[in-house]
Amino acid sequence: MKVAIELSKKGFPAPNPHVGCVIVKNGEIVGRGFHNYAGGPHAEVEALKQADKKSEGADVFVTLEPCRHFGRTPPCTQALIAAKVRQVFFAVADPNPAASGGADVLRSAGILVHQGLLQDEASRVNHLWLTAVQRRSPFVGLKVAMSLDGRIALPNGTSQWITNEKARTEGRRLRCQYGSVLVGRKTIQTDNPLLTSRIKGVVNEPARFVLDAKASLSGQYHVFQGEHPAVRFVEKAAVPYDREIAADGGGFDLKTLLAKIYEYGNKGVLIEGGAITAKGFLDADLVDRLHLFVGNVILGDGPPWVTGQWKPLEDAIRWRLNHTKTFGECVELIYDRVL
Repeated sequence: MKVAIELSKKGFPAPNPHVGCVIVKNGEIVGRGFHNYAGGPHAEVEALKQADKKSEGADVFVTLEPCRHFGRTPPCTQALIAAKVRQVFFAVADPNPAASGGADVLRSAGILVHQGLLQDEASRVNHLWLTAVQRRSPFVGLKVAMSLDGRIALPNGTSQWITNEKARTEGRRLRCQYGSVLVGRKTIQTDNPLLTSRIKGVVNEPARFVLDAKASLSGQYHVFQGEHPAVRFVEKAAVPYDREIAADGGGFDLKTLLAKIYEYGNKGVLIEGGAITAKGFLDADLVDRLHLFVGNVILGDGPPWVTGQWKPLEDAIRWRLNHTKTFGECVELIYDRVL
């Protein structure tokens, strides 16, 4: 199962879960697989393909309960039954009502099933997906690139580049990890970003969302180009636009907005700016994780990464340091919301 958990960390399967699978016959690993991308083969199918005829009578170790439903691919339970495996060990029960129940299907077919092996370790890999499915709302990350003194740009708006290329690549990788990215209108006007991954091996680019209350952005910006243009959130009174979602009058209810993003099939969303958008989600206490990328430069002036009036210190939201990553002279500080 430890090998399966390590395998599950590979790929960019969003909005699907990370899953790893190992097949063992006579004490030897004969098949390995992981879910690489949404729409591609599941981990069990990849491992069964590698094991081939050795799957018969073998033991299967998989990090998530095998699915029983037809989605983009057939049920993994049927593949396991057809392969005549002897028993299945899975770490985490599937909380998705549409896919859960695979254990019972396997037992009905005469396969021995064991649940909970290394459950905590496997759950950590899928924390984003599990949290989203259980509460039916996306897991929200907030990504910021800032200077040592907490600035996101010079006074004239210049921000390219505060962090180095390695740190920026990691930021683009996060977009794929979360599966979708959201920014405010000003970020589009100032930077005209693509909001894509540009990472080798990524099959499904992240979904893109833009907050544009007054529908003031034209379709000329990069995010509105291409085969899958960004979805724009506007107020109901705004001028209609292709691929837009109207918010209730008077501005955005961010909780409702997240519910819409979840309805679109997204289990995670990465907020990338700007400061006003970041503050809105922080004030509403909707951010689950902070990704703070700090560059090795002091700007001395310019906009801070978050602004506005805050609560008294005793009421301030507290954050727990999850871990840190270094990219040459730059660092990423990853904090989780203290519940």
